[in-house]
Amino acid sequence: MTLAQPKDRIDDEDRLRADLYNYLGLMLSGPPDELLLAQTADLAGDETPLGQAIAGLARVAKVSKPKTVRTEYNALFIGLGRGELLPYASYYMTGFLNEKPLANLRADMAALGITRAENTFEPEDNIASLMEMMGGMIVGRFGTAATLERQKEFYNKHIGPWATHFFADLQGAKASVLYASVGAVGAELLNVEQEAFRMMAS
Repeated sequence: MTLAQPKDRIDDEDRLRADLYNYLGLMLSGPPDELLLAQTADLAGDETPLGQAIAGLARVAKVSKPKTVRTEYNALFIGLGRGELLPYASYYMTGFLNEKPLANLRADMAALGITRAENTFEPEDNIASLMEMMGGMIVGRFGTAATLERQKEFYNKHIGPWATHFFADLQGAKASVLYASVGAVGAELLNVEQEAFRMMAS
């Protein structure tokens, strides 16, 4: 099978990648409820940097309460007028919201058959949506599972140029407690992805 062909079977490694992207998308789209917080507390990691980041997140989740995390999320992303962070590709790449990176993403979403949910009003280039899109592409939620080449192209265009900076900012944000650990997991996932894509034959 060449990289140009669509994948007709999702292997375990890709399913785990998709699961982690989807998990990050869920955590970044809104504060976790009691069930998601409990599931996070039950996560286990191996000895890799990513595994250690996951284990660290689980430790923080064990001592976190939904109400406290909700307050943290609001301070980070909502605030009075705006939160501490603006988690949008356009903002990180141009300094302004709703700029060319968002238009480019919308064009690629249309080509991939990805549509925004009707009850969603956030610009599509927010970090939660991009994590969800990447997870969906890997397992074929929007149709046929994307080839590794197509995943790499999407990642390099819409995630790679800015998301590492966002996750670093999330780790260092004044309001971050649980979300500092979410940022660490996101940063380590991107490190793994970037290295894997870099090693692919061009």
